[in-house]
This record gives sequence, C-alpha cells and structure tokens, in this order.
Amino acid sequence: MEHRAGYINIIGRPNVGKSTLLNALLGEQLVIVNPKAQTTRHRILGILNGEDHQLILSDTPGILEPAYKLQESMMQAVDEALGDADVLVVMVELGETPAKSAGLLSKAQRFTGPIVVLINKVDKGDEGRLNEAFDQWQAAFPEACVLPISALHGLHIKELRSKLIGMLPAHPPYFPKDELSNRDMRFFISEIIREKVLSIYKQEIPYSTQVVVNSYEEGPELVKVQADVVVMRESQKGIIIGRGGGALRQLGTEARKAMEKFIGNKVFLDLKVKVDEDWRGDDRKLRQYGY
Repeated sequence: MEHRAGYINIIGRPNVGKSTLLNALLGEQLVIVNPKAQTTRHRILGILNGEDHQLILSDTPGILEPAYKLQESMMQAVDEALGDADVLVVMVELGETPAKSAGLLSKAQRFTGPIVVLINKVDKGDEGRLNEAFDQWQAAFPEACVLPISALHGLHIKELRSKLIGMLPAHPPYFPKDELSNRDMRFFISEIIREKVLSIYKQEIPYSTQVVVNSYEEGPELVKVQADVVVMRESQKGIIIGRGGGALRQLGTEARKAMEKFIGNKVFLDLKVKVDEDWRGDDRKLRQYGY
C-alpha cells in the first residue's frame, strides 16, 4: 500500500480561522482559538495519521505588517511555512478580496507548489457573494483549487481532508504514528493560560503578555503546574492581578479547568505574575521565550 505524507501549511490574514481549521481537520482541540487577532504567535504542527497517510498540518500567525520584534518573529514563521510546504493552503474569509490582501498575495504567489484557496465562513453569506468570491480568488490563483468551507461548523471539512490526502506525495511518515504534534505538554499548557488571558483581559494586556511554564509534574491523580504570567510594566501586573487578586484568581480557575479537560486529570496550578520590560522588542528575550 502506497503511503502518502507531507506538510500542509496554512497561511492567511489574522482571524480568518486558520487555527479553527487545523482543529477541525484533526478532530482535536489542539491549538487555541480566540476572536482576538494575533492569537497564534508560533508555528504549530498538528499531525493527522492514517494507515496510508500522515498529514502534517501547520498553523501559522496571521500575516501582518510587523510593528515590533515579536511580530517580526511571527512573520518569519510564515516564511518558514512557505519554504517547506508540500501543499499550501491559503485561507481567506467571505468578503475578503484579493485587492485588499496584498501582503497575503505577495507571500502566497512566491510558492511554486500546489495551492488550495479556502473561502471560509461561507455560512455568513448567500450564493451570489460566494460566486463572486470564488471568481475573484480563482483569478488571483489561476492554478489553485478554490473551495468554500466553514471551519467552525464543519462544512466540507471531510471532503477537504480527503482532497489534501490525495495531494500529498508518496513518502514514509515523518513522525511516529502516535504523535499528535511537534510541541510538548509545557507548550500547550502555556497556550491554554495565554488563551484565558486573551479571553479575560482587554486592550493591550493580552499582546503584552507571555506565559512561561516553569514546572510540570505528572502524578497518578494530580498534575502540578507552576507558571508565570509575564507582562511589560508594573501597571499591567496590577491589571492581571486585579483588585484583591480577583482577576488572577479568575484566570487561574479558568485556566485550570481548561487544563483538566485537555489533560484528562486533576490539576493544581500555581500562577504568578512577573514584569519583564520590553520583552517583545528584545531579540535575546524573545529567544529565551522560545521565539
């Protein structure tokens, strides 16, 4: 039996549904999803295994014009995805046009391999809007396969999964068949906490925050986690903690419950808040935090 394997890398503007798509294709809630833009900071691989295939799905940060070094690092992850893709998935949403997506087009049109353009959120429009979008994106990518989907509602996801498998080259598995991602548990724990920061806090706070998991200890009945929420200023530390520590308690409770669901075990979470000035603009600090 011929085995197919390869990298299917997803690119798009912020908040078009790339992470939701990856989770839908995997059938697992692997990467965090939030309505706020720039939720995804890292390139994250999700691995879908079958008897005769291995899809290595790569979620990437949304394409933007970087304003500081953290965002520069995020755009380097997109360039890396363009370099090793066997199939490139260009994800747009209904209502987005090629004329207003110059940054996306300039990156995607450098890719010389097979391209699939996905028009997401088609449940929010009528047939006329969909036909117009289809014609516009097919003209922008004449050689691409253009497909309508709703990643959130699972529309055409099964058909897309089958099509992507068929587009992969014949190749042995790149990863052991029991692996779900290239990231370890500490990474996913830090992402769970960061998603709760995105959900609970407003304005600049989520974008000034980094989460560091210092220890992760598994026991038969309890997982112990100690993590730091790192912010850039003392005033932000006060906001994270909140009056009487109320906001930090809420963050800890919601993060702990999400961890227990993800891990399948009880969790004790020790959460602290620390200040590291201008961490997102310092190359050395970014490397220290895994960027």
